[in-house]
Amino acid sequence: MDKKKQLQFSVILKLLFFILFFSNTYSQYVFSSDTIPKEISLHNHTIIADVGQRELEIDYVVANYNTLRPKKLLSENDDLGFTQNHFWSKTEIKNLTNSKLNFYLETARPITDLVELFIVDASGKITTKISGDNLLYSKRSFDNRKTIFEIEIAPKSNLQLFMHLKSDGEVIKIPMLLYSSERFIQMISDEQLFFGIFYGILSITAIIYFFFFFALNEKIFLYYSLYVLFVGLLQFALDGFFYKYITPHAGWFSNHSVLFIAIIAVFLSGKYSELFLKIKTNSKKIYILFNIAYALLFLLLFCIIFIPSTLLFSYVLVNVLTLVFLMLIVCSIIYLYYKKKSIDPFFTAGISFLIIGFGIFILYNFGLLPNTFFTQNSSKLGTGLEVVFLSLSMSNLIRNLKNEKNELNRLALIRSEEMNDLKSYFLSNISHELRTPLNAIMNLIDSISNEVQDDKIRKNCQIIKYSSHSLLSSVNDILDFSKIEKGELKLEKNQFDPVQVFENLKNNAINRAEDKGLTFQFSKSGTFPDLIIGDVNRLVQIVNNVLNNAIKFTTKGFVKFHVDCQLKGGNKARLILTVSDSGVGIPKDKMESIFDSFSQNNIDNKRKFGGLGLGLYIVKTLVDMQNGTIQMESKINEGTTCVITIDFDISTEKRKLEASPKAVIDDLAGKSILVVEDNPINQMVIKMITKKWLNTTVIYANNGEEALDAFKTNQFDIVLMDLQMPIMDGYEATIAIRNGEAGAQNSNIPIIAVTADVMETTKERAKEIGMNDYLSKPIKKETLYEAVKKLV
Repeated sequence: MDKKKQLQFSVILKLLFFILFFSNTYSQYVFSSDTIPKEISLHNHTIIADVGQRELEIDYVVANYNTLRPKKLLSENDDLGFTQNHFWSKTEIKNLTNSKLNFYLETARPITDLVELFIVDASGKITTKISGDNLLYSKRSFDNRKTIFEIEIAPKSNLQLFMHLKSDGEVIKIPMLLYSSERFIQMISDEQLFFGIFYGILSITAIIYFFFFFALNEKIFLYYSLYVLFVGLLQFALDGFFYKYITPHAGWFSNHSVLFIAIIAVFLSGKYSELFLKIKTNSKKIYILFNIAYALLFLLLFCIIFIPSTLLFSYVLVNVLTLVFLMLIVCSIIYLYYKKKSIDPFFTAGISFLIIGFGIFILYNFGLLPNTFFTQNSSKLGTGLEVVFLSLSMSNLIRNLKNEKNELNRLALIRSEEMNDLKSYFLSNISHELRTPLNAIMNLIDSISNEVQDDKIRKNCQIIKYSSHSLLSSVNDILDFSKIEKGELKLEKNQFDPVQVFENLKNNAINRAEDKGLTFQFSKSGTFPDLIIGDVNRLVQIVNNVLNNAIKFTTKGFVKFHVDCQLKGGNKARLILTVSDSGVGIPKDKMESIFDSFSQNNIDNKRKFGGLGLGLYIVKTLVDMQNGTIQMESKINEGTTCVITIDFDISTEKRKLEASPKAVIDDLAGKSILVVEDNPINQMVIKMITKKWLNTTVIYANNGEEALDAFKTNQFDIVLMDLQMPIMDGYEATIAIRNGEAGAQNSNIPIIAVTADVMETTKERAKEIGMNDYLSKPIKKETLYEAVKKLV
């Protein structure tokens, strides 16, 4: 065989070898009948070449494609890996039918940066179509979130499809799916329904738990709401919606949005799980691991922003860190189960569905599972089920928080009741401790001032008496404030002579005003009834507090007190009390708060003039309780005017004419009194009062136990019983007497409580256990005699 024939034979062998080799790796897809499939996978008819970083033109690729060393796609879901390389694929389609065929080609993932499709017909004409999220959305050849190209195949024709793919490091996949128009519309409709449900669930969940955060102010609800939001945004980006609707102008942020959203979503998943499982409390070591993982996430975020060269590895690292957080959460759950800690089963189920969903999705990404609707959307199904079950676990958390709050409220209520009891005990005790010495001081001073003849001593006694009354008034204000807070302040109804009351108030005020060098003026007008019905003590308290304030806040000038009485219909009398002064006055901005508790018109006045700041608050409360009114007018450094109006019922009785004064004789006609009192000073005060009573025997006992013993050897007509005593207090002693422990004949003996405790609860308790009357210290000798006389 000559050389020429040998050369021709060698060329033929090479051509046959190439044809044989190529036929094993690549073949045309042929439409040969009128029965056209609605969905076709072209992966068996597609070869692909990795050209590295070479940027090739289509003309070069068409002419030299076989030299690029193409390989056949292994599956319809082939994975080209995390890469920044350029890829070129080639697919041939032949239409043997007499019909024009229209198909939609679905290929690379929506987040692929650049996808160019070059359609080469038999004449060599090249038609270019383009997609990818690295260019303006408006420049896409087909308006769809996916990488979709519309292909038209003429009858009896061949087409070559060359495709160029490029990304910045994401996983590149190249499904080659042809859909008929009917199948494409059906697929889009199914996706819209599925996506609507999926994104709807996530949106509603995020909003609801965001509201729960504001309502309950618990950080875990904020982390969960944001986690659901960013998981939804991550899926939104992977599906191409983020690019289509939020960043259609592409750019740097659009290209990196998947990474940013993924990092934030992973961080929030870890933070939410850490708080839900109380990792910081349950395991310090796992808590440290969580914090290390957070640091790695933020380091990766820093690198993405400031070190562009790390972008290729960023996609891999995000997936690795996602796996790390999943492992941390799973390890935390296992650890807590091992430690027999309580874990919500819905939380465990939610994490399990997330792992299963992403596990299937990862296998799909690596091409180990077929390209189906389920495998494509397995991460959504896992995420959706996770959100549903985590929301159920959050509902349990809300219920637990509610139960904890109810328990805390219950404990707080118990604590509040205990504090109220403690407060009542404290006020009762302070009342007792302060009134006990005041009882002695006021009675002794009254006795001394009546007995001495020296005017200087009398004046000093008067000063002590005024000071004692001032201290007693402050104690009364504190106790009344407590009664107001607890709603225990009550009004009494007694007959009294208003003119006499105001005369006494005038006399006391004159002395206090003159001591400060002030001019005091008292006047009255109108027609006063003989007797009116009301709480005379509270009326005196109202007037005294207002007069005391006027005198206290006036350093020079005058204090005026005017009383007017108007007779009204319905057998009522209206008392109009006007107190004016030339004192410091009240600023306009303080007028609205002047009746508040612990109020002074300014802090300097409080330092200068002193006082508790309760007087006007109590006055306002007492006036309101009697359906009265109170008005204040004031000018700085010119003075203040206070007008109080209260209506009283008029008594049908007339004032008794006073007989000519004669010596008062207190005679109990041989009655015997048992005084049960532990305080020697109070015993001395009662001795001082009762020593002037004629035909009266008084025996003293230091506590309730001694009182019961005294009944064994003595016969008594009445008992004056202190309440707070050691060994056996007045309550216990009274109950014992009423139960017959002092003898059946003494079980109904009159008992008068004589105590320094003026709390309403104390009065009610004394009445409940069978005491006949209640007298508070300091004791007035006239009041004590009248009370005893009435009962014996």
